[in-house]
Amino acid sequence: MLKTRRSFLQLMGGLGAAVPAGLLTPDMIAAPRASGFRFAVIADTHICDGYYKLPERSGADTSVLMSRESLIRTRTAIHALDPAPDMVFVVGDFFHDYPSRDYDFYFKNVTRIDNAKAITDRFKMKVYPGFGNHDYDVPNVDRSFSHRLFAQKLGVKPYYAVDHKGCRFLMLNNFLGETWNAANKDAFKKNVGSYGEEQLQWVEAQLAARKQTFVFTHFPLSNVAATEVKDFGLLPLLKKYAGNIHFLTAGHWHRWHDFKTEYGPQHYVMGATRYDADAYLVVDVDVKAANWKIRNLHCFHWDTREADPFVEARA
Repeated sequence: MLKTRRSFLQLMGGLGAAVPAGLLTPDMIAAPRASGFRFAVIADTHICDGYYKLPERSGADTSVLMSRESLIRTRTAIHALDPAPDMVFVVGDFFHDYPSRDYDFYFKNVTRIDNAKAITDRFKMKVYPGFGNHDYDVPNVDRSFSHRLFAQKLGVKPYYAVDHKGCRFLMLNNFLGETWNAANKDAFKKNVGSYGEEQLQWVEAQLAARKQTFVFTHFPLSNVAATEVKDFGLLPLLKKYAGNIHFLTAGHWHRWHDFKTEYGPQHYVMGATRYDADAYLVVDVDVKAANWKIRNLHCFHWDTREADPFVEARA
């Protein structure tokens, strides 16, 4: 049941939003087609541990203390989906800050990165985490500290691609450019994301393959540098290759936003499981038709942290 008139309006407006024509056929409403698959996306899980102490700062909320329980409820909801997603992507802030600057501490103790991994290891499908700002401790420790920890604990690179059934998924990292280089005092600005030339060259090579692509990055695009090396940057690349990017999803704000095609491809910002266990995307893809649909788009309360529980519609 829809909770509010706003939910009803979201359903009416959301059924056709950002979805190519011809997608909403009865067999797609019941389940992904034989030529397709399903995936899920979550963001801002912010898992902590017994070393976490409040308050972080004056007036800090305590929701992070319940982040573990919330993510477990999200996992339960995703496991109840029928058909099940083939994989789940986590768009950054996998865990919440660092209890120590000593690298060995994370191998002598059970910490928040272990807690986050323990929860996601129990998903029935593969989970692919990405980096958020809380997954670093810049400027206290170098970014390489975090990259090494993610590699050893999670087997994850700073950015990477996943190919699946004819589609490509790009997990980008908007913390590798000069705005997050503490040694560059002129450029250092942690509220602005940047990718660095090496990653941008890699992104263009991935997009130039012209595969059906979904893109994930932690900061919303309004918070990233448009260009970084002369006129070279992520935003021009997104517009150049918008025709083969299905959509781009970000987190960080902990609220639902729809930028539509302001940046080229469809751009959504997600709510956080830290605040709402219903904060996840369920996406059905028809690879043959080059179509996609966010099945629970009507559940999101835009410009809030809230989402309604998703109940799968059946034909």
